[in-house]
Amino acid sequence: MSGPIKKGYVRPLDLKHGRVDLGHGGGGRAMAQLIDEMFAAAFANEYLAPGDDGAVLPAPGAGERMVLATDAHVVSPLFFPGGDIGCLSVHGTVNDVAVMGARPLYLAAAFVLEEGFPLADLARIVRSMAAAARDAGVPVVTGDTKVVEQGKGDGVFITTTGVGALARGRDISGRGARPGDVVLVSGTLGDHGMAILSQREALGFETEIVSDTAALHRLVDDLLLAVPDVHVLRDPTRGGLATTLNEIAVQSGVGITLDEATIPIDAQVEAACEFLGLDPLYVANEGKLVAVVPGDRAAAALAALQAHPLGRRAAAIGEVSEDPNCFVQIRTAFGGRRMVDWLSGDQLPRIC
Repeated sequence: MSGPIKKGYVRPLDLKHGRVDLGHGGGGRAMAQLIDEMFAAAFANEYLAPGDDGAVLPAPGAGERMVLATDAHVVSPLFFPGGDIGCLSVHGTVNDVAVMGARPLYLAAAFVLEEGFPLADLARIVRSMAAAARDAGVPVVTGDTKVVEQGKGDGVFITTTGVGALARGRDISGRGARPGDVVLVSGTLGDHGMAILSQREALGFETEIVSDTAALHRLVDDLLLAVPDVHVLRDPTRGGLATTLNEIAVQSGVGITLDEATIPIDAQVEAACEFLGLDPLYVANEGKLVAVVPGDRAAAALAALQAHPLGRRAAAIGEVSEDPNCFVQIRTAFGGRRMVDWLSGDQLPRIC
């Protein structure tokens, strides 16, 4: 293959047949070419352009504080219905910043590539990641790339770190739940985890289950505009809703009681979970949030969520109570109650 010389490179990357090799992580010409033609071209912005080891960023508004969040992504398979590891790595970190009540500003990305990984697949991932960052308005401004020997990795792992600005006086934390608060979710549960599992295990469900992966910061903005005194925000990823609520209960020293009849779960997800012996309350989500709000503000908060495209199926699903044991319980459809305890293990590994 021949092509024009670019920045001293004899040939451009062969995206159709080329593969990642150890030279792409060795710090030399091959690595520079991969960064220039793959990453820098996709993520192009004024902060990344200088090519330094870090980005010089403008300070947020006066009196604001900074929020930093980081997340490693090892999802398998890399491509799944509704998304891939690229967009997921953007959404996951943007959401971690957003549920702190902060305004996501910038992302950093680190790639661990396995020797022999097809460049065409890497390009597809990077394009998806770049599109997700553009759509979110949160640029990737710095990063790093490493290559490991074939057999020592699993194609590609991505770690993203997000920086956000937190307004003065805003304090949203897992410690904030109070008796009398209402628990809301922004939509149906379990979509992402079941999309991953159905693809991984080649399960032939009649209806394809699609991941809910999405950036939630604009939904959070609308919620906080309507109800500034939100007490807790969380994105229920690994471990699902059940694990997230147990974390909040322990952090806040309260009990939480859910109403099973109000929890939104798509019929195909519920059927798939029943078929596989899984509880959808423990299945991961990547485009949903949990909000704990004062009881007298619950209606306004729910209306704000439902007015946004990502919150149309939002619901009030429970309430917070005094409980020194910090139990999470659920009122069942049969009128009884059962405990919603912590998972003893990971029922769905590598879902994010």
